[in-house]
Amino acid sequence: MKLGIVGLPNVGKSTLFNSLTKAKAESANYPFCTIDPNVGIVAVPDERLKKLGDLYQSKKVTPAVIEFVDIAGLVKGASKGEGLGNQFLANIREVDAVVHVVRCFDDTNVVHVDGTVDPARDIETINLELIFSDLEILERRIAKVSKQARMDKVYAKEQQLLEGIKAHLEAGNLAKTFELVEDEDARDWFDSYNLLTAKPVIYAANVSEDDLAGDGADNAYVKSVREIAKEQGSEVFVICAQIEQEIAELEEDEKAMFLEDLGLKESGLEKLIKASYALLGLISFLTSGEDETRAWTIQKGTKAPQAAGKIHSDFERGFIRAEVVNYQDLLDAKSLAAAKEKGIVRLEGKEYVVTDGDVILFRFNV
Repeated sequence: MKLGIVGLPNVGKSTLFNSLTKAKAESANYPFCTIDPNVGIVAVPDERLKKLGDLYQSKKVTPAVIEFVDIAGLVKGASKGEGLGNQFLANIREVDAVVHVVRCFDDTNVVHVDGTVDPARDIETINLELIFSDLEILERRIAKVSKQARMDKVYAKEQQLLEGIKAHLEAGNLAKTFELVEDEDARDWFDSYNLLTAKPVIYAANVSEDDLAGDGADNAYVKSVREIAKEQGSEVFVICAQIEQEIAELEEDEKAMFLEDLGLKESGLEKLIKASYALLGLISFLTSGEDETRAWTIQKGTKAPQAAGKIHSDFERGFIRAEVVNYQDLLDAKSLAAAKEKGIVRLEGKEYVVTDGDVILFRFNV
């Protein structure tokens, strides 16, 4: 999974990226300090892995990972080449979802590119630039399709779809709120356009330390972000990027104490990963043995053979069956052999839909 971190200059975007990845992207109090996209690979925190690894005495424990891309700050006119313009837009097209950092704190020492803090205006600024970029893509496609549409019903059908999306965007709406008709061709065409405003969005409301413990409940800026996210079907999580940077420097036991002192149950990274998994419909299944214990990320609704294919294509091609046990049941039984004796290890076939926390041993023959 690849997430792009975006936002206006000086909203805390690179500070957040640094804290998430423990990388050192330059963070300075002026626009465009992040000129090239910074990429960091982050392990998905999963307490189940260590416990399983201990049970099997695994030589290696491998978590699932998320790739974060810190994308240069955006300003009005980016779709026309202002600021870093097209470079920003090209980078964001490559991600699965967008983490949109929105400034929700007042601080006279940190300049705002537009002079004042206004989350609704900031969100609109970025969304309008993305809409303008999407309209250019649609117009180029319409110009190509319209030539064929006079003689071909399929092209005529696509042109009708393109015109509908274009009108939707011109009204200031995002592509992801466009209602597609129940039609396989329409869905395939829509997906092929790779529109920026069709991508799932998670809003990171960046607050001061004082607003963190209450999850921004009394922060008017955060309320504004939540209202916008609700209209769009997006996720929101409240974070203090500065605190996250401090947490990133701590050891695990120190981190737990620090979070407790702040009245927090989890770090911003954990909040973000939960929001990402929820938004993208992702779950993790686990494999475990003496050599390795590992988490694998799949879409909800994935059947056993396709889940096996995440490990190796041969596993999917030669799938015979899956031996499945719930993670907690396996821990309670204290060994796979004991779990089998209790009858809690199931044999599942090709139609089995994998669930989060399944510990699976795949049987295959190629």
